[in-house]
Amino acid sequence: MATECTAYRDSKGGLHSTPEKATLADLAGVLGRVGEEGGMTAGVAKLLLDKREEIERVFQEHDAMLASPPVDPGEVLAKPNGRAVA
Repeated sequence: MATECTAYRDSKGGLHSTPEKATLADLAGVLGRVGEEGGMTAGVAKLLLDKREEIERVFQEHDAMLASPPVDPGEVLAKPNGRAVA
């Protein structure tokens, strides 16, 4: 008798039983081989997924730094004590 099942497809077309497993497969594919014979790839992919919020925050901060105009060293900056430095 046929039964219905839910599966999640990764970007290469592989089927997985959970969304997490499909995402991990995609992350592992993006990473390529990490370590000898690629043995670390699955672990690194899992770590990236587990630390996603922190990693996204770091990239957001990085993007914000790049978007800010660089400070001209000739500009006069005020220190917190109110004294100006050149």
